[in-house]
Amino acid sequence: MKKFISIILILTISITGIFFTTKLLEPKYMTGILEGAMIGEYYDDPTDHDVVFIGDCELYENISPVYLWENYGINSYIRGSAQQLIWQSYYLAEETIKREHPDMIVFNVLSMKYNEPQNEAYNRMTIDGMKWSESKVGSIKASMMEDEHFIEYLFPILRYHSRWSDLNSDDFKYLLHRDKVSFNGYYMRVDVKEATDVPEGRPLADYQFGDNAYYYLDKLTKLCKDNDVQLVLVKAPTLYPYWYEEWDKQMVDYAKENNLTYINFLEAQDEMELDWTKDTYDGGLHLNLAGAEKLSKYFGEILSKDMQLPDRRGDKALENYWDSVEKRYNAEIKRQTTNLEKFGNVHGDTED
Repeated sequence: MKKFISIILILTISITGIFFTTKLLEPKYMTGILEGAMIGEYYDDPTDHDVVFIGDCELYENISPVYLWENYGINSYIRGSAQQLIWQSYYLAEETIKREHPDMIVFNVLSMKYNEPQNEAYNRMTIDGMKWSESKVGSIKASMMEDEHFIEYLFPILRYHSRWSDLNSDDFKYLLHRDKVSFNGYYMRVDVKEATDVPEGRPLADYQFGDNAYYYLDKLTKLCKDNDVQLVLVKAPTLYPYWYEEWDKQMVDYAKENNLTYINFLEAQDEMELDWTKDTYDGGLHLNLAGAEKLSKYFGEILSKDMQLPDRRGDKALENYWDSVEKRYNAEIKRQTTNLEKFGNVHGDTED
């Protein structure tokens, strides 16, 4: 019995030690690259969503769920991550539909340009935050680069063991918890950097999207249809990366063939009154808060009037939830605005 108890104690101590060491060494994404923390935040939202946006930075920096709630009563969430590839979007959609049943999934089509895995760091920012499920396993297998190994996703300590020399105060502060960095998946920036000298698209040898990209778009389409979820394809109204007419035609044709809605917001810039001297924080790659709220207003009208999504204001549980999000949202606007006035940047960093 004493040997048995000793073995149990040793195993418990070892497992506990591995757990805390893993948590310590994992990147926290609380400062600098905040995008790595956003996928995991979804699981803290207890509500059921009318719309779930799935895709890359052209969604999570350009749409404000807070604006959609305040003005249309639409309960939405953005399951976005940096350079989210279409197979990753598919598995996030699959997981989302298993967890809840949104009326609609909105997918941004820019990632159709990628036909193969691209980068381990971006893979990690999408996959590490997912809870373990068949969907996460599928996403790992579809995303791994040639030099990546599944076991390093299963046991992150094998991947991050060399971070000992890079540990800082954030690693200890956020050992067992994370602050919220987004607002239902929206990454806010209030600063302005006007779009000037935006490069034209260079001619491509082949404009056809790849077979693998289409394979997962077909799977996403079937997933939504089989589960009675409306799939809407969109192209965000950003100036760069360049969106080719040949790419757009493929999405127009695909939507028509599969009875889907496709909206190219680039064609509605004038209706939205986007001002590229004021509505972007990085020269046209992404919208700032002012631009995101313009896009949200335009899309909100379509969602509420044309697609008849319900106005859920009046639901006490939802109102209580959104009250807390709105308070953080307004506080972040004030914080970033104050930092801009004092330091010239939204982070509050002093100049060297």
